[in-house]
Amino acid sequence: MKYEPVIGLEIHAELATKSKMFCTCRNDPEETKANVNVCPICLGHPGTLPVPNKAAINEVIKVGLALGCQIALRSKFDRKNYFYPDLPKGYQISQYDLPLCEAGKLTVDGRDIRVTRVHLEEDTARLQHDSKGSLVDFNRAGVPLLELVTEPDITSAAQAKRFAEELQLILRYVGASSADMEKGLMRIEANVSVREEGAKKLGTKVEVKNLNSFKTVERASEYEVRRQSEALAHGGKIAQETRGWDEAGQKTVSQRSKEEAQEYRYFPEPDIPILIFESQDIENLKAQLPELPQDRRARLRREYELGGEAADLLVRDKALGEYFEHAVSELGEDLSPEALNLRIQLTSNYLTSDLLGLIQSSSFSIEDVKITPENFAELISMIAEKKISTPAAKTVLKEMFGTGADPSHIVEERGLAQMSDEQGIRVILQQVIRDNEKAVSEVRAGKEKAVKFLVGQAMAQSKGALDPERAEELLRQLLS
Repeated sequence: MKYEPVIGLEIHAELATKSKMFCTCRNDPEETKANVNVCPICLGHPGTLPVPNKAAINEVIKVGLALGCQIALRSKFDRKNYFYPDLPKGYQISQYDLPLCEAGKLTVDGRDIRVTRVHLEEDTARLQHDSKGSLVDFNRAGVPLLELVTEPDITSAAQAKRFAEELQLILRYVGASSADMEKGLMRIEANVSVREEGAKKLGTKVEVKNLNSFKTVERASEYEVRRQSEALAHGGKIAQETRGWDEAGQKTVSQRSKEEAQEYRYFPEPDIPILIFESQDIENLKAQLPELPQDRRARLRREYELGGEAADLLVRDKALGEYFEHAVSELGEDLSPEALNLRIQLTSNYLTSDLLGLIQSSSFSIEDVKITPENFAELISMIAEKKISTPAAKTVLKEMFGTGADPSHIVEERGLAQMSDEQGIRVILQQVIRDNEKAVSEVRAGKEKAVKFLVGQAMAQSKGALDPERAEELLRQLLS
């Protein structure tokens, strides 16, 4: 019997508002001192009244609009009752039957993954455990928290990972959240089941928690699909439960039986009035949406003829993509389509390989780079017009990265302009031939590696001023 995975995701993301959800305490995920961003409201003191954060509500609605959700014109908050040390009031203010956003979708790998709902709630405090016991830091208590729930439409662990990655991009593009998983600002739970191939009925769902990276989402889902499939194949049954991911053991472990919604005793939050929106309110928020990741990816491929990998990289790093487009706009207006396309491809290649490599080796971001898009475009034009060789271009780029200097000044000061004098090139090649008799003999014996060696020697002697292709062509003539 073969089994197929059925996966749904529950994703939480802390919103990037200045204050918490129901009070004026700072929302500061970078705060390292415990229990400083607190007040009687987020500490759950008796007699305090919550006041909803309008900015947080608007951010959730914008995310819902980006996902094509139906936006509720009438919504409310509810109390989700349970006892746990990180919940100071003994209940969490959340949303139950009237969420802000419903019935959306996100397309992944050409497949529409339905989004059941996107709602708003407050985050819990953070527990810190050590050998002496447990401590509670209430800085996070009351922080605005978006929760998104999908339908069980995901058909593989890899697809679950890509859905989460794409949602993170949307949260960042909209400006709702930085969604940094390593900082706990985006947290994922996977609801995993399996069923016989072709069956309509869903299998028993297992919720997997503690998924703190995209890779972990994929690994945990893969493990759980395999565990459930093997259990059913041997006549076992799957218990509906909550399991955690054990990173050290690379496996899921049972934590507790799964709670049903009625066990939370939801009821309407009596201290917060019903939220009423006008259609124009929603239209105004829709007008604030930027170009979304999937639209941008399609446009980059269409408008600039970029390959999928380059387009994906420029979408994943929004600032890098903006730098690319700014540089392209400086390449020149009077170029033929062929010349412009050559420069665009060079811009993409040098940006996503050479410049990005320098950025990553220095722990900078694109915003920290001293090279202006205008100067980067000038460098690309010099390469396209063969004013400098490829090795010289790398040298110039590295100096630009360190100093921010204009590329033409660097080329002039360091004598890196590409040699156009064919007689001068021949003189360099003849000297290389005289100095490397063994390599010359190997070339004449048909060893291609020796050709590359001799060209490299010529490039070194010219300080990168030769065109390698032209140098190789002339070398072969001289040795023929």
